[in-house]
Amino acid sequence: MSAGRILVVDDEPQIRRVMRTTLTANGYEVSDARTGEEAVEKLGKERFDLILLDVNLPGMNGLEASRMIRSGTLVPDVAIIMLTIRDAEKDKVEALDAGADDYVVKPFSTPELLARIRAALRRAPVPSDSAPQQFSLEDVEIDFVSRQVTVRGRSTRLTPKEFDLLRYLVNHANKAIPHRELLQAVWGPDYGDEVEYLRVFVNQLRKKIESQPAQPRYLVTEPWVGYRLNLPQ
Repeated sequence: MSAGRILVVDDEPQIRRVMRTTLTANGYEVSDARTGEEAVEKLGKERFDLILLDVNLPGMNGLEASRMIRSGTLVPDVAIIMLTIRDAEKDKVEALDAGADDYVVKPFSTPELLARIRAALRRAPVPSDSAPQQFSLEDVEIDFVSRQVTVRGRSTRLTPKEFDLLRYLVNHANKAIPHRELLQAVWGPDYGDEVEYLRVFVNQLRKKIESQPAQPRYLVTEPWVGYRLNLPQ
């Protein structure tokens, strides 16, 4: 049984060959593309669970391709890991802001890449039977069974990680949740220090569910601690 279908997008043939061999040996089905345009075309015809997307591609670069994928015209629920040679925090934030679930710096080891893939494909554990199946925040309706969110009467697409993050905050409403706890609950036990991930994902969630993202009513920052979901009074 396949561990998942992965699309490798890189303009270097040797990297595509190595990744195909490595990933296939670890139980994944693998396809590849040389450019962002070719990747978008494949996504329109085939279903993938995850995309390994190089940032520096000729033509449509990885950031542009990720934004197009996340726009909802293709498959917004696919996991995306960006691959790049740049390691500055601003580059990580730019990749995450473009829709990536994670970010890996070249050169990387095989165990590191496989761990990142498992984390990106990971779905947060389903809450207990006592957790709500639906939840309302005044003008926001969340259906945890169908993973649908409706904001002011309009269906709103969340990425898998955005949804899992929102669900964890809902299940711990009115409590300040530390950064490390949120990261390990949503991404996995190997995470905990990647505070910039949460900053980007919470900002994206605010844009999608808050009427005034710059002055959030629901997704509130707890300085030096983490984040809290405020329930309406």
